[in-house]
Amino acid sequence: MADTDTIAAIASAPGAAGIGVVRASGPQVPAIAQALLGRAPQPRHAHLGAFRDGDGTLIDRGLLLHFPAPHSYTGEHVLELQGHGSTVLLDRLLRRVCALGARLARPGEFTERAFLNGKLDLVQAEAVADLIAARSEAGARAALHSLDGAFSQRVHGLLDALIALRVHVEAAIDFPEEEIDFLADPAIGRQLEMLRMQLAELLAETRRGVRLTDGLKVAIVGRPNAGKSSLLNALAQSERAIVTPIAGTTRDVLREAVDLDGVSLELADTAGLRHTEDEVEREGVRRARGELARADLALLVTEAPHADADLALLAELPAGVARLVLVNKIDLDGSAPHGETRGGLLHLWLSARTGQGLDLLRAELRTRAGAAGGEGAFSARRRHVVALERVQAHLDHVAGALAATRAGELAAEDLRQAQHALGEITGSYTSDDLLGAIFGSFCIGK
Repeated sequence: MADTDTIAAIASAPGAAGIGVVRASGPQVPAIAQALLGRAPQPRHAHLGAFRDGDGTLIDRGLLLHFPAPHSYTGEHVLELQGHGSTVLLDRLLRRVCALGARLARPGEFTERAFLNGKLDLVQAEAVADLIAARSEAGARAALHSLDGAFSQRVHGLLDALIALRVHVEAAIDFPEEEIDFLADPAIGRQLEMLRMQLAELLAETRRGVRLTDGLKVAIVGRPNAGKSSLLNALAQSERAIVTPIAGTTRDVLREAVDLDGVSLELADTAGLRHTEDEVEREGVRRARGELARADLALLVTEAPHADADLALLAELPAGVARLVLVNKIDLDGSAPHGETRGGLLHLWLSARTGQGLDLLRAELRTRAGAAGGEGAFSARRRHVVALERVQAHLDHVAGALAATRAGELAAEDLRQAQHALGEITGSYTSDDLLGAIFGSFCIGK
């Protein structure tokens, strides 16, 4: 349970022409509500009232709503005061609420109390912040699905299957003197294989959820004058990058956030990758390689005569960075826009200058950004991916242990660790430091 303090904060302040909200949560809410309204409010009803300071001075006129515990967002008594959107009035009203027994809320403390009081699990709590910060329609929809419990249900389903496997393995190692090797039971192997398949599916969907939440980080790379800056301008639909026929024009990383038909992309135009004696350009090349290391997807911009040779530019990419080859300037050689897989890499033929083939690239980027997840896609964070990767590693160890002779104790320990990692996602096992980091990133009033 949360502490017994009553907290208050300005939940929203859209400006003088709009509606501003002050929210309070905690045991002192009924007394504060009665003091402001002049009578005990009816639960879950909007009361029009005059909000006055301690000396009777009118602060504002607005609506007062009281949501008694436990039927509220935080699970505690909650008070909501709706007034005019002036920050001056809202600040005076907030100070009045604090004078009546509340204190200022920390960032994210309302949602933290909802989590601590069992109204939300940790994934749903994070989805609240993701919904507020959503940069695209797809990201907002995914956050709503997580808030509704879509991700949590998948994690709990996996957890139930893992616990069932733990029961079988630990029951088997309770009979070490028996001649029968219970760990060799095919049913245990089938359970483990099914569990690993379910985990792989959830991990893939969680990675897609991270891209929907954070936006797909795309690094545009290639040799000088390949058309990288032209491509950035075409996707951003604005002249963001300087384009000239002079090789080495781009010296630094230029980032641009793009909403591509409802999904969010973070494009990074980089310096042309080549050996150069120019100190400034050399620094640009170094930064370009650093940008590749943090990208989700590398777009290699090349031209037909150099396409095969330029693949060497992708050789130093980290294993987790996806690759897509764009054969640019088809307007110069008469090629038609199309896609083709060569050597395991998708190649798209297009012209950044004329726009030919850009529809193929946009469709591919939408798919890579997670839009192909459909209406069931949920939002996720990188910590969720890390936790699921730990579960995957533990289950790999379990498979190896069960293949060995009487290694049930090792398998049981890995299953216990895997259960702990899953519990960290929803908050069943969570350190105070992690909670502080998560809720500290929220805005005040949530």
